[in-house]
Amino acid sequence: MHSDAANFQLNSHLSTLASIHKIYHTLNRLNLTEDASQDTSHSTESLRSCCSMPPRKKRRPAAGDYMSAKKSRPDSVYRKHEASRIKSEDVFSSKRCLEWFYEYAGCDDVVGPEGMEKFCEDIGVEPENVVMLVLAWKLEAQSMGYFTLQEWLKGMGSLQCDSTEKLRNSLDYLRSVLNESTNFKLIYRYAFDFAREKDQRSLDLNTAKCMLGLLLGKTWPLFPVFNQFLEQSKYKVINKDQWCNVLEFSRTINLDLSNYDEDGAWPVLLDEFVEWYKDRQISQH
Repeated sequence: MHSDAANFQLNSHLSTLASIHKIYHTLNRLNLTEDASQDTSHSTESLRSCCSMPPRKKRRPAAGDYMSAKKSRPDSVYRKHEASRIKSEDVFSSKRCLEWFYEYAGCDDVVGPEGMEKFCEDIGVEPENVVMLVLAWKLEAQSMGYFTLQEWLKGMGSLQCDSTEKLRNSLDYLRSVLNESTNFKLIYRYAFDFAREKDQRSLDLNTAKCMLGLLLGKTWPLFPVFNQFLEQSKYKVINKDQWCNVLEFSRTINLDLSNYDEDGAWPVLLDEFVEWYKDRQISQH
């Protein structure tokens, strides 16, 4: 039905157009073509409008599509920004490390005792904790209780730490360094020079006992006895040769001292300790 109506309308317009062309030729002969051409143009446009398809309407985006597009763009930008920020924070920054240093150094170029106390508090470590000795070794610090700017930047750079949080996350690594025999020996030797007064060649006895306790107290079963020996001995200082031999003694001599060679190259200090220990054992039985 719809098709028949459309065909009827089309045929009607074609018939009208044919009539107009006839009139046009008649008017042309009478020199009245201008008006006729206008009518012809109008009729032609009418025919086109009748036969042409209606224009397609653009689909309006649904509310959900709009909101989704609106949200996705900022989210994408945010994610990229976050990834960039996290990546930049992961990378070591000398500038951040310098700013971190001056939080404890104040106006000086060295972190002193007061700054060191705050530093230890911030990283959650007691100043007497052995991990502080390992950190000082990593920084190649020259004096106990002090970190210079140069030591800080070089050492923290090697650790890739430029913030309190990063150093906290590195504490387990620093503790694990002591588990390796070669590193432990290096740190043990370093501790002597680190702890001694710089105008002295030897370590005063009280400081030596504290450092020995820090390094050997948990690993050498004979340390408590050796510490007692030092307390009652005539010694006031420990020299570097004695210091290094104590470590060797703790590593190689049996707990009952049965393999100790009195004619060996041990310092007199250790000869006296062995003799004192054996006498003590006899007196207790």
